[in-house]
Amino acid sequence: MSDTSSATASARTALYDLHIELGAKMVPFAGYDMPLQYPSGILKEHKHARAQAGLFDVSHMGQLRLSGPDAAAALESLVPVDIIDLPANRQRYAVFTNPQGGILDDLMVSNGGDHLFLVVNAACKQQDTAHLRQHLAGRCQIEELGDRSLLALQGPAAAAVMARLAPETAQMVFMQTGKVTLAGAECFISRSGYTGEDGFEISVPNAQAEALARLLLAQEEVAPIGLGARDSLRLEAGLCLYGHDMDVSTTPVEASLSWALSKVRRAGGARAGGYPGAAQMEQHLAQGVSRKRVGLLPLERMPVREGAELVDADGKVIGKVTSGGFGPTLDKPVAMGYVETAFAKVGTQLHALVRGKAVPVEVAAMPFTPARYFRG
Repeated sequence: MSDTSSATASARTALYDLHIELGAKMVPFAGYDMPLQYPSGILKEHKHARAQAGLFDVSHMGQLRLSGPDAAAALESLVPVDIIDLPANRQRYAVFTNPQGGILDDLMVSNGGDHLFLVVNAACKQQDTAHLRQHLAGRCQIEELGDRSLLALQGPAAAAVMARLAPETAQMVFMQTGKVTLAGAECFISRSGYTGEDGFEISVPNAQAEALARLLLAQEEVAPIGLGARDSLRLEAGLCLYGHDMDVSTTPVEASLSWALSKVRRAGGARAGGYPGAAQMEQHLAQGVSRKRVGLLPLERMPVREGAELVDADGKVIGKVTSGGFGPTLDKPVAMGYVETAFAKVGTQLHALVRGKAVPVEVAAMPFTPARYFRG
């Protein structure tokens, strides 16, 4: 999951003053003033998150609560994912689809016992809320949790930091959720994140967000990390950025997200179909797709950016780069994009057109850096 930038910034998260105090360079992002980087710079922030623990303000994301006895079945009518059998205190990745099978947004869904907790992308949260209200009104209660902030603590030292502050978190595994008290506040946490590292996402009341952030930053392993390194970390992890690597014109199968389509919701499953675009999705699963999202490794030092066309040996355009930049962990450029399926095999040699120059690239397996989620 991720977020899309917007030109008009106005809103501020509860941590805005802290970002300024920490020397952040603020930029408009999805309608918010957000920290792009801190004085140490994107490269050092990225490496710190991979080596120790980074603290991210992701409070611009949307947080929603669905409640009522029919909430799980109701949400299942909008996503190709098993929500009904999602165990309590577990989280699952999902996508909202349109009638053509295109992706309206990607989101995280947690079973809080008597409710479902949703985290949606910043740039999509108003449309997502409207989508839920339009289709699920009368089936469940839909609450926007505008009074809560969201922090992400990511990196190999995240578990030790959290165990020091809330010992019960040491027992949690990847995609497990729970309630803990941190800095005197009742927080809802999940052992997850969007960097490829072990870590936690923490939903905390706005009033206590700054106290919690300061407590986390007081731990010697933790440094603040901005949007710049968040983007390079998720790119190395091979994770999609909504509005760039997937959108309403892309189905989950084309986006290489077939793993997110639950077996029980597929043809022959106990609750097959019943969500927008189900027929298109089944067709894509059964017959394949004409294009696929793939990893790309530029073979020169020149980064290959979003929008660059990809061409075959004859110079024919066969795809486009959707995310690209420098991968500090690999110390070389990395990218991802869409190519015609015939060119999607790992090892396929292509060229990306960058300012009139043909840069050699190779189709590569993702993630570019091994995922380090803690599964117990």
